[in-house]
Amino acid sequence: MLRKQKWKVIMEYILLILLAFLFIFPLLWMFASSLKPEASIYEDLTSIRSLLPSFQPSEWLEPYRELFSRFNIVGYMFNSLLYAAVITVGSIVVNAMAGFAFSKFKFKGKYLFFSLLLALLIVPMETMIISQFTVIHHLGLVDTRLAVVLPMMANVFFIYLFRNFFMAVPDSILESARLEGANNWTIFWKIMMPMSKPAIATVGTLSFIASWNDYLWPLMILTDTSKHPLQVAITNINVTEPVFTNQIMAILTISTIPLIIVYILAQKYLLQGLGSSGTGDK
Repeated sequence: MLRKQKWKVIMEYILLILLAFLFIFPLLWMFASSLKPEASIYEDLTSIRSLLPSFQPSEWLEPYRELFSRFNIVGYMFNSLLYAAVITVGSIVVNAMAGFAFSKFKFKGKYLFFSLLLALLIVPMETMIISQFTVIHHLGLVDTRLAVVLPMMANVFFIYLFRNFFMAVPDSILESARLEGANNWTIFWKIMMPMSKPAIATVGTLSFIASWNDYLWPLMILTDTSKHPLQVAITNINVTEPVFTNQIMAILTISTIPLIIVYILAQKYLLQGLGSSGTGDK
């Protein structure tokens, strides 16, 4: 019986390793291709060497040097980091305030309004992007950095996440703070926010990833290429002659590294926040 269980565990690990390799394989090929000459990519395409960088270390950084010399990669990276930072901070503040209002304030139509917000979760973003563009156009914000970050600060799921965290905070704590003279702003910043660190980390991580990967909205709203984020710039690089595969893989590697770093740093809080998103009274 023990031997049978041992083989079962071994088979599970083998299947998990194969599944992990299935997801990691494109990343390995992308990274290895960015560290070899253009010709070597096609020469090694049908062998295991396609997952290995060039055997000449002096050739590893050559695609990156050529990429940075042809395009303003530093400027595109700055734009992406700027948009992601503003959207991340804005998402935390805006959605936390909305979640606080829905969890602790009493006002007419609160549950109806919150139900309508939750109904928006099933509506694809692409169906509202034209209306969103029309609003930005009437505000006179087309081709501005503010137009990129403003629509992405509010998110229904993030409001729901914060609301559930705040609902788990006993009302007695808030009443005690009010007896000490604290107003709603003080309660929000001094009590509610410090107690919802998992939610803050979850919203911050997901907002950063969504902003960093956003392609369609910046492409629609920006006409000045100097304001383009990295994801839009990748498309421009991919169609600018001459096109080199190793340089395409290099820019894709550059765009992937920040996401991996952010996820590794926030993984603990991200899992805790998502796992606790159902707590609190409904």
